[in-house]
Amino acid sequence: MGTMQNIGLMAQKAEEYGSHPTTFELAEAGTVTVTGEDGVLMSFECEAGDIWRMSRTKDIPIKDWVRLTVERTRIENVPAVFWLDENRAHDVEVKKKVDAYLKDHDTSGLDIQFMNVTNATRFTNARVREGKMTIAVTGNVLRDHLTDMYPILELGTSAKMLSIVPLLAGGGLYETGAGGSAPKHVDQFLAEGHLRWDSLGEFLALAESLRFIGQKNNDSKLAALTAALDVANDGYLDNNKEPGRKVGQPDNKASHFFVAQYWAKALAEGDNAELAAKFAPVAKELTEKEDTIITELLAVEGKAQDVGGYFHPDDAKAEKAMRPSATLNAIIDAI
Repeated sequence: MGTMQNIGLMAQKAEEYGSHPTTFELAEAGTVTVTGEDGVLMSFECEAGDIWRMSRTKDIPIKDWVRLTVERTRIENVPAVFWLDENRAHDVEVKKKVDAYLKDHDTSGLDIQFMNVTNATRFTNARVREGKMTIAVTGNVLRDHLTDMYPILELGTSAKMLSIVPLLAGGGLYETGAGGSAPKHVDQFLAEGHLRWDSLGEFLALAESLRFIGQKNNDSKLAALTAALDVANDGYLDNNKEPGRKVGQPDNKASHFFVAQYWAKALAEGDNAELAAKFAPVAKELTEKEDTIITELLAVEGKAQDVGGYFHPDDAKAEKAMRPSATLNAIIDAI
């Protein structure tokens, strides 16, 4: 199946919900009035106990939202859809700004469309069924919903979703969803020494972090390192190296080993001669000693682990628990 990328309007509490400072319960009946520089924008008669929530969208986040959309659409060369409804007053006002800021960018050759939620969903799902990718450009509430729903449809869990958060000042955050499962995974690891957490999101985040740095620095070795990690992540997925759920199966420790093996092999076969020479022997050793390494990793399965704490584990104890293969450690530490 195809996939859905999302560009969410999030900066400066834009489109926020739940904990937003304009969400509160009315202590008594009365009129809630929203006042702007030009006077009263809107007012509503409310009863005691009503929950009032007003989402706000500021100018700077919308401007950056449009910039990110144009950049990502250019990079991916797939359709991007603003999920804005021409019959919804809020969306009409947002679209006015989007239309204005799109004129600041070169959109030639780009497929950027506007649809309401129903039509955007049908359009995206039709492409998903055809194995194609589509970019959804939405507010924060829809962003939260879509980036759970589509990864669950595609991969079974939002824990495998990569979230790239460009910051207004130029930095970036790279993270993965937890899928609500992390506490159970830690409990199982402490009891049985088996960590079934799938680190795919972290592997992808590492690649995107390197790519981000590479976009700001013209470094051929960094580009080669990033390209090789992309190959390794492909190999991880193609060969189904995600952790098993039950004790005695290869777990998170084994999945890290395989990414390291694929990464070293990709570097050894890559175009950068210096990195190829450096990692060719590493790839050879990781391949030849695979059986020994996996045996050593599985040897600790079924044994309780002490990492020195749940929220603040002891680094030395955690490293001992997560790096039980002397063979693998020797290869990695010698690089």
